[in-house]
Amino acid sequence: MSDSHNQDLPEKKNSKSSKFAWANQWQERATDIFNNTTKRFKRLIPVDQLTQTATSWFNVSDEKVAEILETVRTKLPTTEALLIGKPQAGKSSIVRGLTGVSAAIVGQGFRPHTQHTERYAYPSEELPLLIFTDTVGLGDIKQNTQTIIEELDTELEQKSHGARILILTIKIDDFATDTLRQIAVQLREKYPHIPCLLVVTCLHEVYPTLDTEHPPYPPDFEEVQRAFAEIKTAFQDVCLRSVVIDFTLEEDGYEPVFYGLDALRATLAELLPEAESRTIYQLIDEGASEELGNLYRDAGRRYIMAFSTIAATLAAVPLPFATMPVLTALQVSLVGLLGKLYGQNITPSQAGGIASAIAGGFVAQAVGRELIKFIPGFGSVIAASWAAAYTWALGEGACVYFGDLMGGKKPDPQRIQQVMQEAFTSAKERFKQMK
Repeated sequence: MSDSHNQDLPEKKNSKSSKFAWANQWQERATDIFNNTTKRFKRLIPVDQLTQTATSWFNVSDEKVAEILETVRTKLPTTEALLIGKPQAGKSSIVRGLTGVSAAIVGQGFRPHTQHTERYAYPSEELPLLIFTDTVGLGDIKQNTQTIIEELDTELEQKSHGARILILTIKIDDFATDTLRQIAVQLREKYPHIPCLLVVTCLHEVYPTLDTEHPPYPPDFEEVQRAFAEIKTAFQDVCLRSVVIDFTLEEDGYEPVFYGLDALRATLAELLPEAESRTIYQLIDEGASEELGNLYRDAGRRYIMAFSTIAATLAAVPLPFATMPVLTALQVSLVGLLGKLYGQNITPSQAGGIASAIAGGFVAQAVGRELIKFIPGFGSVIAASWAAAYTWALGEGACVYFGDLMGGKKPDPQRIQQVMQEAFTSAKERFKQMK
């Protein structure tokens, strides 16, 4: 290597260091300009104050939410089913079969109603399609049968705009049914217009084999038919219809899990007025759940539109990143409001967590929305359209999320993302003219 070449190295090295130094100085200066501009913007429009003010504009009072729910409630029939039977006679299993809700959620959903009864409203207390009243302690010799009858009598005396039905549940191998019969006789004498259905459960406990595969319905095992006939005879003067079922848990291994479900729904349809029976019959069909979800979304979209509009207005401010705190606060407020509509009372921090969870890949695009403001002339217009569309999509995703919770389902992230993407694509077209 020549001496002259070695002499050139320091000069090149110094030149390279000079370029790095110049780049660092430029970056620091740009950062200072951005920070100072952002501070001036915040002084002109205080972010915290604007967040609170904007949120209050669209805050819906408890009275307003109650009004919306009452409007929806008038369009839907409510059926009240009084489940009367001993513990472990399959009452909760009937609730699972008719609603499609998991055993854990059904167990958590029952709430004390009187000393000897508990209630479970499906899909929610605010807007129930079905109300189940379960007797507690029936068959316990320490319990006063007459007290239980009086509590059920008080329940049936209350005015109701929906249909009512008594469902007596008896295990197929239980013949100690005097207490249950006493209750049924007294209630039927006073309320002859309320139909009474006898449901005989736990069929597999008298199967002649240990197979976990149920026979074709109805089962033709002699043991089942003989026991069923004896129980029916004991209650023939109080029950209009009778049906056999075997509803088990998935881990029990019996197939199908809800053996006799179609027969139970068809029998209920015979006993209830048309509107209520149709609702019962379609409860676990996808169409009914979708129809209910649409009613909620129609109410929620009134507020999704308002939040999307203000999001576009704020996002049109041409200063990158300065509006993100306000938009975030508005979107979290929207999620909280929709949760309230669906009967989920959540804190702002919980709403923020839900918003982050359902937004998924949209977060990266949110940064892209802000960066595009650097493009002179039309960047802020694109950002406004994007903010409105994203807020709309977030609201639609939240409706799916809360709708799943309301129906006792585990929210499906993939389905929520699909709904958000479709909503975002259509909303971009709707809001693209916003300035």
